[in-house]
Amino acid sequence: MARQTRQRILDASLAMFNAQGEPNVTTNHIADELEISPGNLYYHFRNKDDIIEHLFGRYEERIDAALGAPTDRLPGLEDIWLLLHLVFECIWDYRFLYRDLADILSRNRRLRIRFARILRRADEQAHEVMRGLSQAGVMRASAAELDAAATNVLVIATFWMNYASARGDKNEQVSIRAGIVQVMMLLAPFLRDAERVHLNTLTRAYID
Repeated sequence: MARQTRQRILDASLAMFNAQGEPNVTTNHIADELEISPGNLYYHFRNKDDIIEHLFGRYEERIDAALGAPTDRLPGLEDIWLLLHLVFECIWDYRFLYRDLADILSRNRRLRIRFARILRRADEQAHEVMRGLSQAGVMRASAAELDAAATNVLVIATFWMNYASARGDKNEQVSIRAGIVQVMMLLAPFLRDAERVHLNTLTRAYID
């Protein structure tokens, strides 16, 4: 029963943080939503930052799994598309972290260290994928261009939600789809002609 209540608190907190923004949700709001007493909530979690840390643990597992890429062969364009889908789906499900990233990380040194680790792994993966696409002949680019493209992919994926919010986008799910397309289009100048046509076909089907 205690584990079930703990799970309900985390699920409700995630939904409320995503819908209303983490700064606008208090532990009292969460307790009211679940129709439990604040004391019951504090029995399971010390404070709101404790809830956020546990949600971050869930996010961490999910993003680590999403960052996987083929290890037994060189990657192709479809692999990058799938990887971005998984990453952006994770960003969507934990969008409050990205929307309020600077504020959350400024309050919690442990999360700052853990998020930095995620960025390092994502950076390594992005560079490895770019090199793989080049080796497979999918992309034609110099080493410096590959490095720059990998970094740009990571920057846009990480801060796309902040950009969309600042721009005034109302539909975050549409913004996520636009983010995937934006990242993929970073690769377009380096693709072979056939792969560029394939990318354009994928993009049109995705945004129509």
